Amino acid sequence: MARILLVDDARDIVALIQFMLEQDGHRVVAAYDGAEALAKAGVEPRDETAPIPDLVILDVMMPILDGCAVRARLEEDARTKTVPVIVLTAKGQRMRDIFELAPNVAAYVQKPCDPKRLRELISGILASRGEQKNVR
Repeated sequence: MARILLVDDARDIVALIQFMLEQDGHRVVAAYDGAEALAKAGVEPRDETAPIPDLVILDVMMPILDGCAVRARLEEDARTKTVPVIVLTAKGQRMRDIFELAPNVAAYVQKPCDPKRLRELISGILASRGEQKNVR
């Protein structure tokens, strides 16, 4: 299954989503702030040996480095620029408008979210990503 980088400073949300995704067979790597997320993706500091995630689930409001900056750095990096990002946040429509313009954002989900909907969204994104890999 997929390697998913889950980034949120709310540990209870991380635990819930991680449990759900692991039940679906995914391998979840958790990060609790933006700097930790970039390190685990091998972006900052640069680590060519770090596994590239198949998908990133990213909160916006976080300490150290917010989700907007993390998303931008993922897009700028050659290794991670095509990794789809699901923005999962309590922020409203204004933030959605900003993220919808970003090429690496596959979806925007407002908290609290329906776990079934999130699962379906993740499955759809991963399925389309798998089809794209097979075409190359």
